[in-house]
Amino acid sequence: MAGKLGARGGTLESRLFYVPVLNRGWLVAGRAFPYTSRPMEHRLHIYYGYGKGKTTSSVGLLIRTAGAGQKAALVQFDKGFDGVNEHYSERKILRTLPNLQLFPFGKERVLGPNAFRFKNIEGDFAEAQAALAQARELITQGDQNLLVLDEILAAVMVKLVSREEVMDLIELYNRNRRCELVITGHQVWPELVEKADLVTEMRKEKHYFDQKSPSKEGIEF
Repeated sequence: MAGKLGARGGTLESRLFYVPVLNRGWLVAGRAFPYTSRPMEHRLHIYYGYGKGKTTSSVGLLIRTAGAGQKAALVQFDKGFDGVNEHYSERKILRTLPNLQLFPFGKERVLGPNAFRFKNIEGDFAEAQAALAQARELITQGDQNLLVLDEILAAVMVKLVSREEVMDLIELYNRNRRCELVITGHQVWPELVEKADLVTEMRKEKHYFDQKSPSKEGIEF
């Protein structure tokens, strides 16, 4: 029997419906996808949505992997570092972990306390391509047990990276799943969901940002 319908929030493009279909697969956005029967050690995870927790969850996995004595790598899209001003507090800890490689890419967007640059500039596109190149290298040549591509889906949303480039990365990964792969961001699409083994939506029920609350160090950054 079909399971209970789970409504997913978000934009029309990301509003997906998941229903177990006669123990054969999932019904996603009106399309049926069979359960994956192929044996595999490593899986593709997606954490997406407009709620808080995507990067937080992936950082937790990185720490868990490092704690297990395994190797991990983190490629961050559109979260650059100028070598002086660190606006993402978790990276101060991640840099101290011997089993973790950190690759931040992107031009500076934090302009000051609660000031952020939203408009893309020319350098943003070059940084996004550099992040993609790093991801390809780690997928094909890296020795990590876990690879996180943080905010790659957000980079798609702001048009720094195309859907086709993301799907090409997934195809490259599927040729030889040498590690666990995690991707994060705001929006997904059916073809991407079809390729994933785990999809978790961070759906916003309520957020203090809507009350104009400022970002808090140690919580948001």
